Amino acid sequence: MSDIVSARLTTSSPLTSLRSLLFAPGGDERKLLRAAASGADAIIADLEDSVAAAGKADAREITRRVLAEPSSRGARLVRVNGADTSHHADDVALVADLRPDAVVVPKATPDAVDALAETGLPVLAIVETAVGVRLAFETASRPHVFALLIGAVDLGAELGLEPRPDGLEIQYVRSKLVVDSAAAGIRSPFDVVHVKIDDPDGLAEQARLARALGLRGKACIHPSQVAIVNAVFTPPAAEVEWARRVLDAAAAAADGGRGAVGLDGAMVDAAVVLRAQRIIGESERGEPS
Repeated sequence: MSDIVSARLTTSSPLTSLRSLLFAPGGDERKLLRAAASGADAIIADLEDSVAAAGKADAREITRRVLAEPSSRGARLVRVNGADTSHHADDVALVADLRPDAVVVPKATPDAVDALAETGLPVLAIVETAVGVRLAFETASRPHVFALLIGAVDLGAELGLEPRPDGLEIQYVRSKLVVDSAAAGIRSPFDVVHVKIDDPDGLAEQARLARALGLRGKACIHPSQVAIVNAVFTPPAAEVEWARRVLDAAAAAADGGRGAVGLDGAMVDAAVVLRAQRIIGESERGEPS
């Protein structure tokens, strides 16, 4: 498990810099190939919700064939069926053999993600139940979990939530997962999918809200959503320039034996430097391999 622990704690891991996660049905080769060419930081071949029970075996073979092909960009993940289903064992056998970049666990709890630990693969845990929300810190603390993803559709159905344009109905969940991820020492979580495909303005607004709340990526369900998500979760040029000036000012202060320094009428202390370092890191993210 030591390799996984190292990957989740170092910013050099491609998984720490993912912004856009594009789901595609594992049983649809055309859509999987289209997803791979979409520019998404990662594609998720879905063996769960998007595949009927009768098509699970075929979906595994299609996923194996498509994901085994070399790709010039983009991480490749597989969402398996839950451990409480009859399809789980075959899914685990597939990912153990295929070795994707990570495996995606639905309805995540500590026990659910532990069921994938034997694969030795990093886990993306979808928090989409009330129990999952309550246990999000415990799930995030598992050494094989590299990130959490909010599954708002199933969670909303369980809790009786009603979607609002301002997203207020899931703000608690967003903030809780941001805090739980930070406390567990893993990367910031991924935001919910925007279910309206033909609503670019709504998607951008939802992504901006998520970023303001501390999330650093978003799930997508259509290739047209990818560019918008990538743009929102990439710091703008003015923000990057501010961060570079902060780091230069902090370095000059350190050389002069000072712990804090003024910049543009505001104090630059350790917390401001940390924010600037995070912005620079996000702006310099490389293309996932």
